[in-house]
Amino acid sequence: MFKDRSDAAQQLAQRLLRYRGQHPLILAIPRGAVPMGSLLAEALQGDLDVVLVHKLCAPFDPEVAIGAIDETGHTWLAPRASELGASAQYVQAERRRQLQVLHERRQHCTAIRAPISAAGRLVIVVDDGLATGATMMAALSALRAQHPSRLVCAVPVASAEALRKIRPLADEVICLSVPPFFQGVGQFYETFEQVSDDEVMAQLHQRRLFNEPPSSLNQANTSASASKRPAASLAASKGAESRGH
Repeated sequence: MFKDRSDAAQQLAQRLLRYRGQHPLILAIPRGAVPMGSLLAEALQGDLDVVLVHKLCAPFDPEVAIGAIDETGHTWLAPRASELGASAQYVQAERRRQLQVLHERRQHCTAIRAPISAAGRLVIVVDDGLATGATMMAALSALRAQHPSRLVCAVPVASAEALRKIRPLADEVICLSVPPFFQGVGQFYETFEQVSDDEVMAQLHQRRLFNEPPSSLNQANTSASASKRPAASLAASKGAESRGH
């Protein structure tokens, strides 16, 4: 049981200390993992960014994932998707809907900073927990295509089934706890509050200013103004954060 996401991030940082000084790129899956990613980036002296993936929701229960999609359109579909009522027509419609959300989200994030390339970088992908593993699978698959030097998955807690799915996709998987009875990510936190869109953007903006040299700070004012524009909501990034990662 973790006190909150900060506690989980601090424990993960201890397991990842060997990467300190190697300028890792910490990629957080919005929204809940972004504050965690910020703490890891500080502890490991790395960069912070987001990896934009989105679960595909089951037709009769939006909290259940039938798969996931990344911002390039690459889609992973769960073998049991049809059993959950997802016809081919439904999957295509859901894919288009979630891809539009990702495109809007990228536009808003780019107003703060262009995405950081993972090519040739030590990349650590962080989430607050894995239930189905769908979004992490999509994230790792998308990042592998960018040819990082090393791809690490770091999570505080995960189901055994999710770990089994993601292990082949990463060079290393760090998971602090694999409970035998797993209903949802939130059950393993004493406090599991929603992370707001404003918090996500503030974390990205703050880390950008921390990492950039003084010569780049003049551009930050423009980005800061842009970041105050109404955000494309991140709320649907993984549905209810306590269940369907």
